[in-house]
Amino acid sequence: MANRLSQIATRTGDNGTTGLGDNTRVSKDSLRVHAMGDVDELNSQIGLLLCEEMPADVRELLVDVQHQLFNLGGELSIPGFELLKAEAVAQLDTALATYNATLPRLAEFILPAGSRAASQAHVCRTVARRAERAVVALDKLETLKEAPRQYLNRLSDLLFVLSRVLNRMNGGDDVYWKSERMARAASE
Repeated sequence: MANRLSQIATRTGDNGTTGLGDNTRVSKDSLRVHAMGDVDELNSQIGLLLCEEMPADVRELLVDVQHQLFNLGGELSIPGFELLKAEAVAQLDTALATYNATLPRLAEFILPAGSRAASQAHVCRTVARRAERAVVALDKLETLKEAPRQYLNRLSDLLFVLSRVLNRMNGGDDVYWKSERMARAASE
């Protein structure tokens, strides 16, 4: 494979535009660029999460997610192109079912807290939701395939579930929101 990125500082973006994969130039504040940036940030946050201790199967899943997010970013950078496949969404559905089956039912909302790894998974979850909103906004302007929106939706759900898995890794638990309803129920 040839060196595709032989020059990083091209200065072609100095005028406020960026090049897409189809060689068109768009404003750096376009909805497409926002969606690409949010997906890139999500991938970076998952990279940070991977610096934490976690079960090998979770690590392997997240590494695959990073590759799929790179595919998604590539798809967003080339209007009309498809890189993210329905199979990637199905893989997340399977992972969701597998990991969720190991967890107790939630009695109340949980806070994005607990262990450092679980908290970072929550950060990833919120960035995934933002990326999903950016893709939905772009889809209103330019029709996109379904897989990008579905993938980000499932991924945010999976990251929530994985945060719960990671909190339990060393005997921890979810950090529950102290709602008035729960307080009343406990005092009755």
